[in-house]
Amino acid sequence: MAEAVLVDFFGLKFNSQKNSHQALLKTLNAIRYHHAAKAKFLCIICCSNISCERDGAHNHCELEASNGLSTLLRGFETVSNPSMASSLYTIKQKIDEKNLTSIKVIVPMHRKTLLKAFIDQLFTDVYSFEFEDLQVTSRGDPLKQSTEINVITAEEVEAIQNEIQTYLRSLPALRGELTIITSPLISDIFLHGFTTRTGGISYIPTLSSFNLFSSSKRRDPKVVVQENLRRLGNAVGFNVDKFYRIKTDHANDVWIMGRKEPESYDGITTDQRGVTIAALGADCIPIVFADPVRKACGVAHSGWRGTLLGVAMATVNAMITEYGCNLEDIIVVLGPSVGPCCFTLPRESAKEFHNLDPECVRLFDSANPYVDIRKATRILLERGGILPQNIQDLNQDLDLCTSCHPDKFFSHVRDGLNFGTQIGFISIKE
Repeated sequence: MAEAVLVDFFGLKFNSQKNSHQALLKTLNAIRYHHAAKAKFLCIICCSNISCERDGAHNHCELEASNGLSTLLRGFETVSNPSMASSLYTIKQKIDEKNLTSIKVIVPMHRKTLLKAFIDQLFTDVYSFEFEDLQVTSRGDPLKQSTEINVITAEEVEAIQNEIQTYLRSLPALRGELTIITSPLISDIFLHGFTTRTGGISYIPTLSSFNLFSSSKRRDPKVVVQENLRRLGNAVGFNVDKFYRIKTDHANDVWIMGRKEPESYDGITTDQRGVTIAALGADCIPIVFADPVRKACGVAHSGWRGTLLGVAMATVNAMITEYGCNLEDIIVVLGPSVGPCCFTLPRESAKEFHNLDPECVRLFDSANPYVDIRKATRILLERGGILPQNIQDLNQDLDLCTSCHPDKFFSHVRDGLNFGTQIGFISIKE
């Protein structure tokens, strides 16, 4: 049984005769009878009002004003917005507030394909949808509907995407202004920074507000993340059409941009101007690399597995091999990550960090020792030949524990599976 039931009257037209109102009343009554007992959210979608025809002239009559409907409508929530994008996004917020995932959509046959196209853009695989034809009859005749549509054209898909993008752009930033952390070690020939969680439009508590990653397992759709990214690009000054994220595998593979892109990788390097590369982070360390002499840069995603596998030095070595960089010229900045105050591993895994350096582990004799992945990363970089003074892992809020600071950062450790993501990014100015 569906947890949420949506009834789509958005494009429905009906005549003003009493029997039409009775037919509508009968239909809604049947829907409520079948679903009210188990559904936690019953909703009617309409476009400010339902279009009403009289003697060939189009007037407007409010749904609530229809005779006999007022009492029945108390069992439904009505979402009445000027566009389908705004209506569905409002409904999505209400569904997410109730933490619902199973949704039945009762929709006129001619609108089913169109509505599915909107839903595909605004919802992820977290939600499951079931569709049922809405059939409203009056004295044996269906209320007036438009011609049935089975296929959405490429132009119509583009129009849907534009409608959604326009609506999302109109939304205010949440939790404060967009804030970027930068390092004074990185030359101004580069654009770079580490994002925090403020200034975006993601509204789900653990993703709010500047979430920059969407997946099938989270409730933030790609269109919301893309809008957050657009705002970042505008604020910093990079082209979002030339933006590349790491495809995380928690390993040490590096994609040298310009070569064939691997299926997954935890590091990227480039010497192309105007291209922005980014490493994800939500407890794992987003690391940024810059060589102002050879004008090359890189990023890496370093969780505990990637740290032990040497992803940071793998990225450095790719820059040396591909662009002729020298170790003494490479600057490395470690973005915000989980601290040893909050991150534990089973003793068998923590033992590898202890073998690297005992100072990387606290309470080593316990079942789940505390591990310092930041210290381990610095140790490995210095052993690899990076100058200690060319590594920044402190100051400018970079060393704040992501788990300890919910006002500033996302954290998988703190928030669980539906966690948000910040990034470290860099590009060579054009």
